[in-house]
Amino acid sequence: MKDIQAYLEKLRCDASECAVIRDLATDASKRELFSRLAEHLSLLVSMVEREIAVRQPPASIS
Repeated sequence: MKDIQAYLEKLRCDASECAVIRDLATDASKRELFSRLAEHLSLLVSMVEREIAVRQPPASIS
């Protein structure tokens, strides 16, 4: 599970970097490209986190 969490953190960082590049881009097509990349990576993280939450057994209450 640690490897998945590390991968998700990397995807979050990649999404943030794409957003920074988008904000710095002077070309409209590059802004659009990096905007879509940031959104796509963020969506992937959300989807994987949702799937992990569904598949994890409920915590036992003691």
